[in-house]
Amino acid sequence: MKVFFRTVHLYLSLAAGLVIMIACLTGAILVFEKELQMAFNNSRYYVAAQGNPMAVDDLVLSVKAQHPEARLAGVKLYSDPERTVEIGLSFPEKVGKGNANEKQGAKPEGPKVAAAGKPAAQGGGRASHTAFVNPYTAEVVELYTYRETFFYKVFALHRWLLGSSDGIGKYIVGVSTFLFMFITITGIVLWWPKTRRILVQRLKIKQDAGWKRLNHDLHIVLGFYASIFLFIFSFTAMSWSFKWFNKGLYKVTSSSPETPEPPASVYQPGKASISYQDAYRIASEKFSGAVWYQLRSAKDSAGIFTVAVLPEGRMENATDTYYLDQYSGEIAGTLRFAEKNLGQRVRSYVKPVHVGSVFGTTSKVISFIVCVLGVTFPVTGVVMWLNRLKKERKRST
Repeated sequence: MKVFFRTVHLYLSLAAGLVIMIACLTGAILVFEKELQMAFNNSRYYVAAQGNPMAVDDLVLSVKAQHPEARLAGVKLYSDPERTVEIGLSFPEKVGKGNANEKQGAKPEGPKVAAAGKPAAQGGGRASHTAFVNPYTAEVVELYTYRETFFYKVFALHRWLLGSSDGIGKYIVGVSTFLFMFITITGIVLWWPKTRRILVQRLKIKQDAGWKRLNHDLHIVLGFYASIFLFIFSFTAMSWSFKWFNKGLYKVTSSSPETPEPPASVYQPGKASISYQDAYRIASEKFSGAVWYQLRSAKDSAGIFTVAVLPEGRMENATDTYYLDQYSGEIAGTLRFAEKNLGQRVRSYVKPVHVGSVFGTTSKVISFIVCVLGVTFPVTGVVMWLNRLKKERKRST
């Protein structure tokens, strides 16, 4: 039986090994992407606190004055007084070298009601650029687009082999990671010892042995310790490659992927919509202690003002959403993370588990080590295979 599993393990590894190496190498780089970005671009994210910050609407107006062609996608404010304010922008045309044309063809905006001196509601849409703004001076520290960064290239290689998000590279990565799950399973079967003595041998590396034995132990012993994590990483990766995986996740949990329709504002002719500053004040007073608040204004005169809140101590995806009537500022509805159905909550954990951030720095360190080891296994495995072929040839002669 082990001969069968060894054959399956070998040929699946030969078929998917190169892509697995690329995925693990780029995955190792991306584990600490956020920390590296903030370390190398400290001035983008942090400023010196200088008394009271300016009103959010003044910051928005300052950005709009510099980029009048941009559509406002949202505003993100941190409780940390030294953090810059992030204002999401969507441009109708390319700006510089960035690909900012993602929202062309969007539906026309409905009628807007704006107060004097306040930016009209322009909520909705996905930001292609982020303006990092000093909350004390309204200075735009940097107009940033992820697509122009080194990490985006690594991300594109990791997910699509530098192709498009719906190209053949996406499916090559998806199939390879799917095969990787079976590679890890067959690897465990091949590792499984028959006796206690062999078990002890397969749990530690024999350091005083020759290079062939060392290569063997690096593959077998370290492969065992890393296998469960590699299986989890490849399993969660399925959610970005195949629609059937996500559908299956919701089916298994007997849940719906659809979230409840947000409420509408009670339209009041002639009355101005609340400002970003109003929404931020309401949110920070009612939901104090959050890491950040993300504001999205209403799309039209019947739309709702949305405030996403990340409470302290939660993972990045576990946000609570509050809907404010754009005229009265009253809370018209909520969608807390705990109120989502089981499938939606499980799906929210997929990315933190996949990137290793679910338990903070500790799980990130483990993920980084496992990804680095994942790069070595195809190499050590091929070396073992070649040594075995060489040994069989000697026997046959």
